[in-house]
Amino acid sequence: MTDFFPGFKEHRIKTSGAEINLVTGGNGPPLLLLHGYPQTHLMWRKVAPRLAAEFTLVIPDLRGYGDSSKPPAGANCENYSKRALALDQIETMAALGFECFMAAGHDRGARVAHRLARDHAEQIERLALLDIVPTLYRFETIDQKAATSSWHWFFLIQPGGLPERLIGAQAEFFLRYQLAALLRDPAKLELEAFAEYLRCFRNPETIRATCAEYRAGASIDLDHDRADRGRRLTMPLLMLWGSRSSQGSGYDVLAVWREHAEAVRGHAIESGHFIPEEAPEETYQALRDFFAGATL
Repeated sequence: MTDFFPGFKEHRIKTSGAEINLVTGGNGPPLLLLHGYPQTHLMWRKVAPRLAAEFTLVIPDLRGYGDSSKPPAGANCENYSKRALALDQIETMAALGFECFMAAGHDRGARVAHRLARDHAEQIERLALLDIVPTLYRFETIDQKAATSSWHWFFLIQPGGLPERLIGAQAEFFLRYQLAALLRDPAKLELEAFAEYLRCFRNPETIRATCAEYRAGASIDLDHDRADRGRRLTMPLLMLWGSRSSQGSGYDVLAVWREHAEAVRGHAIESGHFIPEEAPEETYQALRDFFAGATL
């Protein structure tokens, strides 16, 4: 994996609920970078080398993804709740010597980062979320257009092993379909990167675990979000979204997040959903300026 992250070090850290695969590199204040579905920590490969000049980067595979461990789902998929995945990150950062840090997440990683800021606010100094609105808000307001573009939200949560069997029968086709649907410029994804994504994604345990993570998103995560309704985040929050992404462009992103956080800034980036891969220069600049404390 360090072929994609020159100069970075590989680690494997045991938390109270999983073993987390990650790379670290750079110098400066600690910055945690979290990936989304159906990817791995590899999605930060185009942004990380430049951020590493000013920040100490910690870039893990989420529990259930990549080369991190894939425990049983547990009752109500509690082992794949964003609360459980966020705790992994707190324990991983502590093992590396970081009690307080900054965090950025994309897609499912952004949902983990959102829960991280809810459950461990005193440890998160600044937060950047890429191409999401809050999970509870999305479920409560979704319409036909949004449901059509995010059909996998409803497919992956089906019970009885249905999505696991169907995806497992054609894992490469499914991965290509998902990436092509959301990556507006497929040429931005190198063959070597796709091969690495496929290596991890076609593992039956990855398919099982990531379905469990989506099931948690439609059940226990919503319970946690309802319990926090009305409580606004207080740390500085940066929102970035793809101007050609159905995830971001279908909402007034800043207006939505101002109902959930006190200090929100951000803007659209000319991109589809996979912003760090499609628009790495713009993503780097926005994250660098925000985490360095500059005014956007």
